[in-house]
Amino acid sequence: MDEDTLKYWIALKAVEEVGCVGFRALLKAFSSPKAVFSASAQTLKVIPGIGPKTADHIRTFSDWGMAEREVALAGKLGIAIVTCEDPLYPKNLLNIYDCPPFLYMKGSLCPEEIPVAVVGSRLASPYGRYTTERLSRELALKGITIVSGLARGIDAAAHRGALAGKGRTIAVLGCGLDVNYPPENKKLADDITARGALVTEFPFGTPPNAPNFPSRNRIISGISFGVVVVEAGEKSGSLITARLAAEQGRSVFAVPGAIDTAGSRGTHRLIKQGAKLIENVDDILEEILPQAVCLPALSEKQPRILMPDATQLDPETMNAPPAADIAGLGETERKLFALVPQKPVEIDTLIITSGFAPQEVLNGLLILELRGLIRQLPGKMFVRKESTI
Repeated sequence: MDEDTLKYWIALKAVEEVGCVGFRALLKAFSSPKAVFSASAQTLKVIPGIGPKTADHIRTFSDWGMAEREVALAGKLGIAIVTCEDPLYPKNLLNIYDCPPFLYMKGSLCPEEIPVAVVGSRLASPYGRYTTERLSRELALKGITIVSGLARGIDAAAHRGALAGKGRTIAVLGCGLDVNYPPENKKLADDITARGALVTEFPFGTPPNAPNFPSRNRIISGISFGVVVVEAGEKSGSLITARLAAEQGRSVFAVPGAIDTAGSRGTHRLIKQGAKLIENVDDILEEILPQAVCLPALSEKQPRILMPDATQLDPETMNAPPAADIAGLGETERKLFALVPQKPVEIDTLIITSGFAPQEVLNGLLILELRGLIRQLPGKMFVRKESTI
């Protein structure tokens, strides 16, 4: 999207009393923010949620210099402004009532990824940090993208675990992308940018004020298929994220802790209220699988790895799978299943041999594993489930 067009998006979001819901109603009625500013007051005030006062604010908006500076600074800092009409905009987020009309993004977003949020207390215990890193690392190894808030404690551990698993992770901030908060996580933020994205709905220069974080939390849960709460006190902001997730129709998971620790009270309350108790990543994956298999196929524009003849698998191990085993599988999963032999094979070999992109292979293997057709061995090795090692 060109800079002049983006200027109108930023300006409309900045208009007093428009908000995310009003923005969405205006965009639906006029097709573009630029057209909104050209509309008459009489036309504007009949839009649902836009009364005479808000219509007047739109008609008298004059701070175009702010909008132009915002666009210019984004270009200078290498930050993208991803609107809700952009294919990169997180698809799950579009389905919440008050989705942001656009996000500031540093790094990269992937439309095909399967995001799961992992959140918890800033005052994390050693058990909480260890459990978070382990769960996040194992989820990342399964091809799951970890979403969290870059806060101290559990959030930071979630991002570190994803990076340790060589996976993708998204940090949703409660401040502008040019604000370094918390300062001790600067290096972690840089690492996330290289292997995922930093995103926010807040303009440049926005400080990390307390009211920003409940708003930030709705984006964390909105992006994700489910929210995992590892540790949370009775008044933890993570409980707000869990509540928002439930309201948005997302799955809510909670990790149990010791009964006599303050950090377990919030998670235990969630379990009493119906959150799924989790002991390992399989408890999470079996819940999100029905959602994951509905994701669209990767674009043909996605770079693929060509298959060198020298690295083809042994043809004797590439027997066609029984029809009963592959019923209901997509074409990608069928081909991957045919390539998984009766003896362990490395994931790199499957990527090269299949010709699929790495993320596509990870997603496909996840589905096959959860269907009980293959199993993963240490060292990212895979084998057919019926095989005995």
